[in-house]
Amino acid sequence: MRTTFLDTLMQQARIDDRIYLITPDLGFSVLEKFRDEFPKRFLNAGIAEQNAVGVASGLALSGKIVYVYSIVPFVTMRCFEQIRIDVAYMNTNVRLVGVGAGLSYGPQGATHHAIEDIAIMRALPNMTVCAPGDPLEVRELTNASFYHQGPMYIRLGKNNEPQIHSPGTKISLGKAIEVTKGDDLVLITTSNTLELGLKWVKEWDEQNVKVRLISMPTVKPIDVEMINKIIEEGLPILTLEEHNIVGGLGSAVAEIVAESEKKIKFKRIGLPDVYSHYVGSQDFLREKLGLVRPSI
Repeated sequence: MRTTFLDTLMQQARIDDRIYLITPDLGFSVLEKFRDEFPKRFLNAGIAEQNAVGVASGLALSGKIVYVYSIVPFVTMRCFEQIRIDVAYMNTNVRLVGVGAGLSYGPQGATHHAIEDIAIMRALPNMTVCAPGDPLEVRELTNASFYHQGPMYIRLGKNNEPQIHSPGTKISLGKAIEVTKGDDLVLITTSNTLELGLKWVKEWDEQNVKVRLISMPTVKPIDVEMINKIIEEGLPILTLEEHNIVGGLGSAVAEIVAESEKKIKFKRIGLPDVYSHYVGSQDFLREKLGLVRPSI
């Protein structure tokens, strides 16, 4: 995902000199291409995330489109007050780009796990929250970010994720995508669990359970129309995310289900409301924290 993001950013930077990229001393082996081609529009702010966001906001208020790139917890939480005031309150064209969604940085421990970011970012007025699940979603949402007015948070996995969607699939801000068809139940997922969700759907299909997989690459604004359509069909809904069960995609969908006043079966699947004391690979942590396919 991060390679697709950078390649897409550089393509636009070649034709739009408003694009700037700032990093708080991260992105090595990823951002050098941008630095070398656009040295006057690249800034390594050092290990000073608050300053990075403040500089980004100032540039944005001067008419620039500014991307701040770091590991998710550092770009969303270490500098949260600056994001709230300088970015969200001021409604600036700053794009916070976090790499390492969920448990992607499993071996680095809880300091690097990204399990609260969607909840935190979607609580901010003016903030658009994007959580692409494959390289095509990354490319199209990055393209949309060049023209969107107001702040954005873009949550990326790491790299080498497979492309789930077929070429030409329409992907737009605020819109869900139907990946598979099925009328037994609906699985709504986002970010780096899109691949896992598709795996589950294929396993259910072997049991003759037909599941409709929905990708939700924009968590805020969420596709209310799509969710209400599913509710009207009366289909059971599962949500799947590599994020705390509190405040993320499942919570966003639950709000719509509750306000619909319709009686449907609904269940959230996510990470338990705890910090992991396990250290290991992403797959190891998923199993230990119970992110496993439920029996239908």
